Amino acid sequence: VITNIARGGKVTQSSLYGDAIPERAIDGNRASNWGENSCTHTQNQLNPWWRLDLLNKYYINTVTITNRKDCCPERINGAEIRIGNSLTDYGNTNPICTVISSIPAGTSTTYDCKGMEGQYINIVIPGRQEYLTLCEVEVTGQLTGKTPSANIARGGKVTQSSLYGDAIPERAIDGNRASNWAENSCTHTQNDMSPWWRVDLLKTYSINTVTITNRKDCCPERINGAEIRIGNSLTDYGNTNPICTVISSIPAGTSTTYNCKGMEGQYINIVIPGRQEYLTLCEVEVTGQLTGKTPSAELSHLKCPVLNSYR
Repeated sequence: VITNIARGGKVTQSSLYGDAIPERAIDGNRASNWGENSCTHTQNQLNPWWRLDLLNKYYINTVTITNRKDCCPERINGAEIRIGNSLTDYGNTNPICTVISSIPAGTSTTYDCKGMEGQYINIVIPGRQEYLTLCEVEVTGQLTGKTPSANIARGGKVTQSSLYGDAIPERAIDGNRASNWAENSCTHTQNDMSPWWRVDLLKTYSINTVTITNRKDCCPERINGAEIRIGNSLTDYGNTNPICTVISSIPAGTSTTYNCKGMEGQYINIVIPGRQEYLTLCEVEVTGQLTGKTPSAELSHLKCPVLNSYR
């Protein structure tokens, strides 16, 4: 028998409509008609959310959601399932397992989260005014027995292709996700061809995740198309190392986590290839494990980046 680990958790939600408390979603009852009193319900609000605290950290295998039957099944469309250990923005910035396209009225759909780690599971409808209703949420997974991974970027050395004002590369590893320019926590290059930022982790790691926080008050589209590259080479300042991912977009002021699946490297570069652009990073966080290897020396390729004058 597969255990539904949601049943023992603690729940909350962004607001309450009538007596439709968040506990209804983990009552073990898939009844999906409103009159059966087994569905949660928030107020009509911007970005409504529901959160489950599992009280311990789990590898999450599946999340099953039962949608309302008697009314409004389309309200769930576009909801995100997010899993992680952060309570930033109530947990709504944790990594995404999936985006729900739709769930037919009164039915239950299971989503495979492939062992994502987390104590918190959020279901949030981002970017629009909506009611959130959940008639049951069921979760399967295994205890990790681990504390959340440390952010190994914090101990690294950083550089970037150029400097705009005093927006030094260290701002991206200051432990602060503040994303408005005036808060002085975001890096900024000049308008370079193929601008880049690099963290030297000082040793070779197997990289699990890279989390990037994008600027909120301006220009979030500048990050579109950026590559995350990981490896031990400093050829072209590290920008020829293997690619973990290409960033399609990161919404303004939000943090997105990319799974790099154990790629090995001492250097992590974020580079916008092939166009003239500013590169701004408000935080870069990295998780991974030491490999026990010494990176190959490539001293012949070492060059100091030219920092343009302040303006």
